[in-house]
Amino acid sequence: MYQHIIFGVTDGVATITLNRPQVYHALNPALILEITLAVQEAANDDAVRVVVITGEGAKAFCSGADLKDVAASGKTAGEILREYYNPMIQAIRNIPKPVICRLNGLAVGAGCSLVLACDMVIASEDAYLSLLFVQIGLMPDAGATFFLPRLIGMAKAFELSSTGRKVYALEAARIGLISKAVPPIELDREVNQVVAYYRSAPTMAIGAMKQVFNQSFYSNLEEMQELELQNQEKLFQSHDASEGISAFLQKKTPDFQGK
Repeated sequence: MYQHIIFGVTDGVATITLNRPQVYHALNPALILEITLAVQEAANDDAVRVVVITGEGAKAFCSGADLKDVAASGKTAGEILREYYNPMIQAIRNIPKPVICRLNGLAVGAGCSLVLACDMVIASEDAYLSLLFVQIGLMPDAGATFFLPRLIGMAKAFELSSTGRKVYALEAARIGLISKAVPPIELDREVNQVVAYYRSAPTMAIGAMKQVFNQSFYSNLEEMQELELQNQEKLFQSHDASEGISAFLQKKTPDFQGK
């Protein structure tokens, strides 16, 4: 089914691996559509508790838009963003399950936007991010202008966008652009630990948190309190809430089922 990604589900973990190594996993319509479809497939699979997105190999996560493909498409930049990039980013933000980025190498341009859309980013210390749009006379897109100021503030967002400089993983973690940077040899161990936690966590509660956090950028206190109330009422009726409360009272470890 998939030609440009490697997709699989094992023990509740859906892994999406970008696989166009000849162009450092540059994004073309076919790859973008496959990422979007895989995220949607994971969203619809009750067995999936957590999603991991990474790039094949050690050099690159994603080198951004395939500019040769863009030039050959005959479509405008706006048409390409509306048809391909924006639905991919929205799928990642809207899936009610945690999405972990295993940042194994460079992530530039729209590849950086793809990283920023994920819920957590665990990076190899030799990986870097760059919003290099400015170097070809463009501005960040694919959601980057939404995520950047919220993650690192307006001034730093402007600096990174207007210079397009490389931000290596240690700095990215220090300024809050990503979650954590680890030595390359420790990347898989660290990602596996994070994934193991979410694989056994109360998925419905985490999905609700994610969706409510998304809405918080547009709402006032009263609206957020109402949204909290509505979601909390649903969660109180879930298996995991019943299990969690019972386990807490009995001083034992809960066995969450993600439902």
